[in-house]
Amino acid sequence: MAEEWVTLIDENTKIKVSSTLDKSVGKKYLTDGSPETCWTSQQGTPQYIQLSFPSPVIPKRVELTFQGGFVGTRCTIEVLLAPAERGETRWRTFTRIYPEDVNRQQTFDLVPSEPDLVDRKIESMKLVFEESSDFFGRVTVYDLQVLGIGPS
Repeated sequence: MAEEWVTLIDENTKIKVSSTLDKSVGKKYLTDGSPETCWTSQQGTPQYIQLSFPSPVIPKRVELTFQGGFVGTRCTIEVLLAPAERGETRWRTFTRIYPEDVNRQQTFDLVPSEPDLVDRKIESMKLVFEESSDFFGRVTVYDLQVLGIGPS
């Protein structure tokens, strides 16, 4: 029987972003659960959201809600393997997702692009938005959730 997935982002997850348009649209709004608040990047690509988990996790799904017109339409998800799971300290491409230019929540199952990444524990994840539906390259995210297998 498969393990039950849990929300991997909590108050101890460190969030880092490539840029923020201004304080009213800061990174703290990515995970506050409010449909009224959001993170908006400055212009230019790529933009990214980096999550550092307090304990190693296995990500299985990403849920994103963008503002239409400001969608990261091509996204590479990179991971940093947990210390016990790696022999090196470099970011590895985990998978790629292609969000639609819409306002609704979008769900992406994370299928690793490399067989050796299947069910490997990670300590950090980076969503790199390489393209945006916005002419200036801005990205606006109202909600971000990562589900998977939490620390055991």
